[in-house]
Formats: sequence, structure tokens, C-alpha cells
Amino acid sequence: MIELPPHIQIKHSARARRVALRLDPIERVFHLVVPKGVSMRKAAAFAEGQERWMQEKLSALPPKVSFAHGTIIPILGQRSEIRVHYEPDLKVTKILLEDGILHVRTNKDDPSGRIERFLKAMIKDELSILSHEKVARIGKTISSVSVRDTKSRWGSCSSDNALSYSWRLVFAPPEAFDYVVAHEVAHLRHLNHSKQFWDLCAQLSDQYDEGKYWMKAHGNELMRYG
Repeated sequence: MIELPPHIQIKHSARARRVALRLDPIERVFHLVVPKGVSMRKAAAFAEGQERWMQEKLSALPPKVSFAHGTIIPILGQRSEIRVHYEPDLKVTKILLEDGILHVRTNKDDPSGRIERFLKAMIKDELSILSHEKVARIGKTISSVSVRDTKSRWGSCSSDNALSYSWRLVFAPPEAFDYVVAHEVAHLRHLNHSKQFWDLCAQLSDQYDEGKYWMKAHGNELMRYG
């Protein structure tokens, strides 16, 4: 049996054409993609040859930031400090964002799950409003807007006009998630990345250049929170 280091996880794929390593920036591991018909010995040898590259990529990841008392996190472009107020008699965790302070009143020793749920609801509302505004500008309709914890894409547009986004966009500045929304809405008209698509994306995004640059330069940093 071939043993691999803990930062590598096997992922068998019937569709892949070659052995590949894909970084999961949330779990901080590499998925070793093994196509059908490729032996584990060959796949392991490939991974071994990429060990130095993997270590460099892992070392370059920004440190994790937990949702703990006193931690400062960006929320919709504003630096916000988490302040946890422990109240043992409280039955429901209550969270309020006010003047750069995320007040968390809770009876839980670890309210991080509740904080994450609060942030997901916040960014979903923001993205839903932006999506409907931009869709109206091109005369299209959408069936739904959802948020998920995606690892490889910031947004997606399905064949039934459902838009889905990464909830971690809540940590991005407004021009960045505005660009992501413009990108997905533009796909309602152009199911490709043609010049017409990019032109429409630029028309729909208020700060297209700034948003696109920010996501390209800093997108991976969003995975560090929580």
C-alpha cells in the first residue's frame, strides 16, 4: 500500500486525462487527481516530484483567522472587530454589526458557527440585491440566488438562470464582489468568455478594473477566515 503525506488526498476521476495536483486553500491540502487507468504508483511518483512546489504553495497561504473575541475581520470592505459577550442565560445567539463592531451575545463557548451563519445571510442579501439590479439592466430574469462554500469558483450561473456565489465574498471590498456579480450576470447573455462577454461585464460593473484586479490579486486571502 502506497502511503502519502497528510497534505495530499487522493481523488479518483473518470473524466480527468492526466495526473494533477489541485490546492484546496480552505482545508490546506492538495487533491491528487488520478485518472482512470493510471496506477497509484505512477500518481504517487508524480506527487513526490512536486513536493517542493507544494510546500512553497502551502507556505504562501496567509495564516488562518478564527472568529474569536478581539479578532478583526473585513466585512463588506470595513474592518470590523468581533466582540463576544458571554451570557449564560441567553437562549438564542444575537449578532449585530454596528460602527465597525460585530457584537455577539451568546451562551455558547464557541459561537463561530453562528457568526458564519450571520455573515452568510448578510452577503446573500447583498449579492441578491446586486444580482437583480444588474439582471434588470440586460432584460433578463434569474430563478434564484444562493451562497455556498465553494473552493474553486467565486460564482456560477446555471442553465436555469440560477446564480450561486461563494459566501466568502463577504470579506471582499464592494468593488470586488460587484465585479463577481457582473461576471455571472453577463453569462446570462453570453455563455462564454468572448469579447462581447467582457464588454458587457465591464458595463455592468461600476468599478470593473479595480474589482477584477482585486479578486485576481487577493481572492485566495478570502479563504483564510473562519
